[in-house]
Amino acid sequence: MYAIIEACGRQYKVQEGEAVYFEKLDVEEGKKVSFDKVVLISNDGKVQVGNPYVANAKVEGKVVSNGKAKKILVFKYKAKKNERKTRGHRQDYTKVEITSIKVKAEKAEKAEKTEKAAK
Repeated sequence: MYAIIEACGRQYKVQEGEAVYFEKLDVEEGKKVSFDKVVLISNDGKVQVGNPYVANAKVEGKVVSNGKAKKILVFKYKAKKNERKTRGHRQDYTKVEITSIKVKAEKAEKAEKTEKAAK
């Protein structure tokens, strides 16, 4: 079972038990976090696609750590002008371990309600 969620302006493919690196989330280490914007869920070949999001779907996780990625160097220059700039950048990230992917079946709930009403 896997899901595609939307978080931090990007889409991520997540599975239960997997660790995913998101851009900086304002959540402390050890706290739980939930993602409601679920775009797609695949469960044993059954695929649910949202319009734009899957109704009653939620992905929950636990924040493992907050940190910074490796430094990357950005070097800019203009040929024949003796113009050079070197910049460094370290992106903040939050490492989240996915604990569960939950979906409530709307049709099953509606069927149960109609059966109870009929009795």
